[in-house]
Amino acid sequence: MTASQSMQGNSTSTVLGRRLGGELIKLRIATGMTQTHAAKALTASTTKIAKMERGWVPMRDPDVRALCELYGVHDPGTVGGLLELAKVDRERRKARGWWDDYTIRGVMQEYVTLESAATTIKVWQPAFVPGLLQTAEYVRALRSNPITSAATNRQSDEEFVAARLARQQRLSEDPPLSLRTVIYEAVLRNFPGGTEEARRQLDHLAQMADLPNVGLQIFPFSAGTHFGLNGSFNIISFAEPGAMDIVYVEAPFAQRWVEGGEGAAAYDELFEMIAERSLDQRESVLFLHKLRKEL
Repeated sequence: MTASQSMQGNSTSTVLGRRLGGELIKLRIATGMTQTHAAKALTASTTKIAKMERGWVPMRDPDVRALCELYGVHDPGTVGGLLELAKVDRERRKARGWWDDYTIRGVMQEYVTLESAATTIKVWQPAFVPGLLQTAEYVRALRSNPITSAATNRQSDEEFVAARLARQQRLSEDPPLSLRTVIYEAVLRNFPGGTEEARRQLDHLAQMADLPNVGLQIFPFSAGTHFGLNGSFNIISFAEPGAMDIVYVEAPFAQRWVEGGEGAAAYDELFEMIAERSLDQRESVLFLHKLRKEL
């Protein structure tokens, strides 16, 4: 369920809203309270509480604090995390950004707004160079392939390229997005363009790895197999790592969100396992240079 698909009257169910609502549901259930108890604490209807818990409406800070008090949650870190999540959700609902200048539909419309608000993103990619690290030539080559272009939205090729490059500004903004990415070796041996495009992309990856906010590792063939080869995923964080994680999982013609809890924790554990078995940053950059010489 995505923001573009989840409309109810004037309300919108967002990923961040559902993440916040899910945390509040867990806290309420842990105390044995019902939505009626929550409604009385806020002098609201149970219908409003239901909408809040399902992420249909934005939550005000006083309501978050009142519910935390009702549920006996006094830890500053926990309360602060929920308040931050509520704040980011409110901002995302009304935000305008670079994406308003482009035709972005479906799940990607919500993804790019989350990416713009994130502090850290971890990316595992077994099929393509991650979007934040693609060159314009790489994007054009993907768009020219009828198989890979079929899974993208219906933008013109040049608009799609421009939107992809606009996304990458997050890596150089102040403060910049912190990006950790692990790329499967197969990605670097199966470029969609010709030799020159492959060289430019390899050079670009090596240059991006020099940025202090970019961590790049390569998972080589020699490291064997693992469960993550089933597909790519992005772990999006908005505060301290693990505090508000949301995972975006992508497959051909299908995407889904894993909104915190044990599900997001399992993906984070998988990412760290993959990273541990991968080449470190220095070894990965040397590997990129070696591949370039082989072209």
